[in-house]
Amino acid sequence: MRGAFWMLAGVVFFAATAILIKYAGQTLHTFEIVFFRCVFGMIVVIPLLAQSGLSALRVHKPAIHILRVFCAVGGMMGGFYALTHLELAAAISLSFTRPLFMILLAVLFLGERIRWRRGLATLVGFTGVLIMVQPGSVNFEPAFATGLFAALAVAGALVTVKMLATHDAPVTIMLTFSIGTVVVSIIPATLVWQMPTGNEWLILMGLGTVASLGQYSMIRAFTIGEATVMSPIDYLQILLGSSAGYFLFQEKPSVSTFIGAVIIVGATLYIVLRGAKMQAPPPLPPDPGAASLKSCGV
Repeated sequence: MRGAFWMLAGVVFFAATAILIKYAGQTLHTFEIVFFRCVFGMIVVIPLLAQSGLSALRVHKPAIHILRVFCAVGGMMGGFYALTHLELAAAISLSFTRPLFMILLAVLFLGERIRWRRGLATLVGFTGVLIMVQPGSVNFEPAFATGLFAALAVAGALVTVKMLATHDAPVTIMLTFSIGTVVVSIIPATLVWQMPTGNEWLILMGLGTVASLGQYSMIRAFTIGEATVMSPIDYLQILLGSSAGYFLFQEKPSVSTFIGAVIIVGATLYIVLRGAKMQAPPPLPPDPGAASLKSCGV
C-alpha cells in the first residue's frame, strides 16, 4: 500500500509536469524550457557532489556518459515539443513506447535475446503506434515524429545506464548526467533565448519542483513495492493527461488516439509484467532518470 501511494503520487506529479510543460510551451521555445528543466534538475543533485567530493566526477567510460547526455537532451527536446504541440493524451501515450524501443536497442547493443512472446508484444505495440500516428494521412502531425524520437532517445539513454552500471557508481552517473545536460542544453537555448516573465518564471520553477518530486516518489515506490504492482499504476498518467487536456486545453482525443493508446498500454504492460514474472529485469528499469525523461520523464 505504501508503494502504491508513492507511485500514485509520482503519477500525479508527472501529470502536473506535462501540464506545466504545455503551459510554458505556449510562450517559450522548447529549447529554453529544456534548459531550465535541466538547471533545476542539477540543483537537486548538487548536494551529492558536496557530499561525495570531486572524485565522484571521475568516470571510466566518458564516451558512453557523453552519449547518454545527448540522448537525454534529445529525448527531452522531442518529448517537450510533443507535449506542446499534441494532445496531452497522445503525447503521454507515445512516451510509453519506450519499452518497445528498449527491447530493440537491448538486442542490438547489449546482445540480449528476445523470446517470441516479447517479440510479438513489441510488434503489437508498434501497431498501436501506427494506428495513433496514421502516417501518410491528412491528419498526420509532425509532432508525432518528435514524440517517437523522444521515446527512442530515452530508450537509448537507458541502454547507456545499463552499460555504465558495471563501471561507475550511481552517484557518478547521476552527477555527470545532471551537469552534462545543462552544458549541452544551454547551447540551443541561447539561440532562441528570451527572458522569462514573472508568470513564466513561476511555471518554470513549478515544473522543476514537481518533476523532482515525481522522481523522488517513483524511487520510493519501486524501492518499497514490486514492479508488477507499481508499473500498472504508472499508466494512470494517460487518464490524468486526457482529463487535463479536456478541461484545461479543450482537447478531445480522436478515436484513433484512444485505440492506439489502449494497444500501446496493453503491449508495454505485458512486456514489463512478463519480465518481472520471469525474474528478469524488465525492458524499462525503474530508473529515476527514466521517470523524468518520460514526461518528458521526461
